[in-house]
Amino acid sequence: MSISRRDFLKGALAGGAMLATAAPAEARENKTMPEEALGLLYDSTLCIGCKACVSACKEVNDMPPEFSTEEQLWDTPLDISGKTLNVIKVYQDGNSETKDSEKDGFAYMKVSCLHCVDPSCVSACPVSAMTKDPVTGIVGYDKDACIGCRYCVAACPFGVPRFQYDKALPQISKCQLCRHRIGEGKYAACAEVCPTGATLYGKVKDLHAEAKRRIALKPGEETQFQRGNLNTHDQSPHTARAAKYLPQIYGDKEVGGTQMLKLSAVPFEKLGMPKLPERSYAATSETMQHTLYGGLIAPLAFLGVLTFVAKRNVKHDDDADDEKK
Repeated sequence: MSISRRDFLKGALAGGAMLATAAPAEARENKTMPEEALGLLYDSTLCIGCKACVSACKEVNDMPPEFSTEEQLWDTPLDISGKTLNVIKVYQDGNSETKDSEKDGFAYMKVSCLHCVDPSCVSACPVSAMTKDPVTGIVGYDKDACIGCRYCVAACPFGVPRFQYDKALPQISKCQLCRHRIGEGKYAACAEVCPTGATLYGKVKDLHAEAKRRIALKPGEETQFQRGNLNTHDQSPHTARAAKYLPQIYGDKEVGGTQMLKLSAVPFEKLGMPKLPERSYAATSETMQHTLYGGLIAPLAFLGVLTFVAKRNVKHDDDADDEKK
């Protein structure tokens, strides 16, 4: 028994009328950052591309090497993957002579999880394998709870969660800010080994203040840049001249904010960081879901379509029986 286009549209309109008369769900606001949230400040102008952070991350997280050259003599990842949680990429233009110059220059960018304040991966995960710590704000992953649906991979606006396709028992790989080291009094290995303070660890509110201090510096001004953990001052500072920073802290507002903040002298889009709205995708998607499924509105609308079509067909059958009599 086929359904004509006309009958389907009539049924759809009837379902639409049900949706229109239903009370809309109140739009959810972006979630807010925990007061003691932990994170990173990455300063592209201080990065020298040594990749000590990549090596340290591999070591403390027990990640295997990844080869991109025929010789396969050392770990050479080109991007984050199921084997690499953190990587340094390079931007180059023209003759690439001047560091932190958009034209005829080069600049570095750290790629890893940004630990969103309102993470899409947590919102999309159907089994709570992705979670956000209510105190530290760290977005963690539980491999034992994961069912391998990869919704988190599709949901992340930064393309961070990666799936281990080459394993018999695959799981998701992403930076968890070395949360397993916090109980030992340690912190993110990438910040611990950074020689210039390009990657700095600490409370996000303090990192934000430090980012604003750097932006306010006069280009060429000699100043000290804290290394390691901003809150404990466990390492001596690095002295260098301030670059001409962009007046922007990336991660301050993007998709509701992130706990990894970034500074640069080259436009972030040139460095591979996407331009994103201030409203989090999780807030948008959850508002839509609650609107559609609150009070079973969407299923009832669909049921209305089926009921309308069924009645039409039953009426046609009854008319045919009457004619035969």
